[in-house]
Amino acid sequence: MGDSRIRSVGLASTAVSSYLVERRTVADLHAWRGWLPWEGLDPDLHREYSGPERGLGARYSWSGNRRAGRGTMEVVGDAADQVDVAVTFEKPFRSTATSTFLFVPADGARTEVVWRMTGEQRGIAALLGRVVPMDRILGGDLEKGLTRLGVAARP
Repeated sequence: MGDSRIRSVGLASTAVSSYLVERRTVADLHAWRGWLPWEGLDPDLHREYSGPERGLGARYSWSGNRRAGRGTMEVVGDAADQVDVAVTFEKPFRSTATSTFLFVPADGARTEVVWRMTGEQRGIAALLGRVVPMDRILGGDLEKGLTRLGVAARP
């Protein structure tokens, strides 16, 4: 009797199985309402989604009060380790930028999310940028969004 138990344990320890479990919220623009730092600037904000529900080509446009402004976002890159979103601001000033979300493995099962925004400033925005750096204008908002994203991504 003792031998059969030992063999059973030995067989169970050599069994192989694989699986994949994945959650993606960044490439789904519908999910951004739960963590985007600018949500709440206008309670009457008009939102419109077009293209695929998520991933490449998914588009989101918004139009609101002076604080919320008007613009569009489109997912232009969707890889396992990075999502790129083209952002066009129409109001309160015209500007384009790219939001890049990098997913970096950290401490075993954890993943660090890096939110990088790059763009060019022109006209009045360029003059303002010489006085007030964009990091000072946007840095706190990106930190707030990443904190909210971490909370939204927990099961």
